Amino acid sequence: MVNFLIAAALAAASPYATPAAQPMEPVQPALFVVRDADTTVYIFGTFHALDGQTDWFKDNVRGAFEGSNELVLETLIPEGPDQSPLSVMPRYRGPMTPSASFLATTRMAIDAGRSQGMQVGNGADMILRHVAEAEGKPVEGLETLESQLAMFTKMPAATRAPRPGEPVAENSPMDSLSMAMSEMQSAWKRGDQSVFVRMLGQLSRNSPDTYRMMFTERNARWADWIRARMQTPGTVFVAVGAGHLAGKDSLLVQLAERGIPSQRVN
Repeated sequence: MVNFLIAAALAAASPYATPAAQPMEPVQPALFVVRDADTTVYIFGTFHALDGQTDWFKDNVRGAFEGSNELVLETLIPEGPDQSPLSVMPRYRGPMTPSASFLATTRMAIDAGRSQGMQVGNGADMILRHVAEAEGKPVEGLETLESQLAMFTKMPAATRAPRPGEPVAENSPMDSLSMAMSEMQSAWKRGDQSVFVRMLGQLSRNSPDTYRMMFTERNARWADWIRARMQTPGTVFVAVGAGHLAGKDSLLVQLAERGIPSQRVN
């Protein structure tokens, strides 16, 4: 869950991270489906921290969820009074302890979201999990929290010198990130993938190894998981960060490369 917050923080280091405000549009977060004769897999792009002011869990999204036999998230975060990603990290000391720079970036991303009224407890992942558990629907993760933390320990520092002729950002890193988080939340509500494509492009340029580990490689593993899952009849609701469904290395592109085309339903 924390990976998308980190990606946003790293991408927002670019002066191009925050576009102009968009007009209000109907709330239609992106939902896709892949299916064969006896298996249906819905793939929903989530936003991990939301302001809780929008009714997004309705219409096609709600129908697909209620029609599914199980919910699959990126990972299952241990729950407690504090549901922020940082709250669980002290439990995982030793060789997988995240670096100080990672923790600082995570804290900045969470604080930036909170400055816009966003909370992980209001995030789409957490809402879906709570509803699934209340309905007795099985919930599992595509990867473990330990594997995510292990990934974060391998990431290089995301530093980059300005390119010749590149404008200098006028806002502080926190201000830029706060604005970027707000814009991405608005884009998520509209189902606008272009904002996430731009964010991923910035991350790929700023830190190509981080982009590869966080998106390209994980999307490929998840595509393999879905391909294997489609050998078992049933209906599954898979919910992953919206950034994983955008760009040239997206989960949807990876599925297409495996001969599994997707269709957008919302």
